[in-house]
Amino acid sequence: MITHPFYFMAHVTFYLMNEPSVAAQAMTEKYQLVCSLVTDLFRQNQTIFVLCQTQAEADMLDEMLWQQDPDSFVPHGLSEESTVMQAPVEIGTLQPRRFRQVLVNISDAVSPHANRFAQIVDFVPVNESEKQQARERYKQYRALGFTLETVPAPVLP
Repeated sequence: MITHPFYFMAHVTFYLMNEPSVAAQAMTEKYQLVCSLVTDLFRQNQTIFVLCQTQAEADMLDEMLWQQDPDSFVPHGLSEESTVMQAPVEIGTLQPRRFRQVLVNISDAVSPHANRFAQIVDFVPVNESEKQQARERYKQYRALGFTLETVPAPVLP
């Protein structure tokens, strides 16, 4: 278990996902947005933990980050990899193996370790059942005293 002496009142940004042109593209667009956000945060010298729902999702996101343009390379690793301790970006399904500044939450629940991050990024999908889960996370973050904002997701090229 990771312990850190500081606990934050995190700032949570919810991105309202855009209606995909084809329903099957919704998840792909979400992962592309996650890769873009992680790249931007890395360029701002932030350390990031991406919380995934499943290991398959973590593996897919890992692969997508590897496939980015070489100019957009982001040093990253999966939680179970030995080299992840040196990487500024960690992808996993439980909790980070070391302190990270930003949590990018693509799971369907609030991390029990949310108060260990200065910034949290979350998503409001278009799908109604997933949107309801996002509303529940919003309520949980609010109950924890976090600062909340909801913004439209950027349109990717």
